[in-house]
Amino acid sequence: MDIEYLLLLQNFRIAINDALTPFMEMISLYAVTFLCIVPTLVYWCVSKRMGLFSFTAWSLTTALNATVKLCVCAYRPWIRDTRILPAGKAIETAGGYSFPSGHTTTATPIYGSFAMLLWKRMRFIAFICIAGILLTGFSRNYLGVHTPQDVLVGLAESCLMLFATFKIFKYLDTHPEKEKWFLLAGFVIGWIALAFITFKPYHVDYVDGKILVDPQRMMIDAYGDIGQLIFFCVVRFIDKTWIKFKPAFNKRNLAYALVGAILLFFIISLASYSHGSSSGSVQAAQWAKFFARGFLMVYVFVLWPLVMKLLNRR
Repeated sequence: MDIEYLLLLQNFRIAINDALTPFMEMISLYAVTFLCIVPTLVYWCVSKRMGLFSFTAWSLTTALNATVKLCVCAYRPWIRDTRILPAGKAIETAGGYSFPSGHTTTATPIYGSFAMLLWKRMRFIAFICIAGILLTGFSRNYLGVHTPQDVLVGLAESCLMLFATFKIFKYLDTHPEKEKWFLLAGFVIGWIALAFITFKPYHVDYVDGKILVDPQRMMIDAYGDIGQLIFFCVVRFIDKTWIKFKPAFNKRNLAYALVGAILLFFIISLASYSHGSSSGSVQAAQWAKFFARGFLMVYVFVLWPLVMKLLNRR
């Protein structure tokens, strides 16, 4: 049924001469590249708590999903059935195994965190966020790079982590001194997960004497996802202990935040596809991804907040 559904969407794409493909590619790409700029701006100049909630849910979800992916090791739809022909350039950005969908587990915690927090106050924006979740998930099916169950399980994982994040924040509201233990737990669990996916045995299939899917290459994105959780725990501890950044919604602070967001846009653009060349070391590509996502966390929570504090003092 899942393959038949993808073939149905594929036939529709062909019938309309790929008219919707660029839009679906944009929705899909935005979710895993520039969407994080939204919670970053919120953290810098609107609400520190709201920005932290979004980043916490995102970091937990992507780390969990990376681990699940490398436990299940499900092949992509076009490997399972050669009739599936991914649309446009979607196949080039579909790194890692198929199940669950990484795009879904990036978009849902970010969009979903704002939908949860704004549901009572700004319901129109909450509905836009929900639409973003649904569009991102559907785009992965439409482009032929994920099955429906990939998306649905990714959505379930994200909802679970959003609920866990809500409970953690609610607990820390009354026990703020306990946050360091949660951060330590996240840091340790991150390294355990990284060690697990690195050293666990993998089944490898061969076709004509060549590896069908190389598990080492499938780990590249996972190193980035788990690395984000590890670095997030570190930078949050640094901010809580020493930086103590406080956002302010005024013209000057907004201007600083927008400059920082523009720089972040270029940083993401340069680092988005840091998988390394096909002839390079896979291990080097894994750690490049790890530190690229780590630098993103350092920039958002340490470097630019320090710059904003210094500029505001002057």
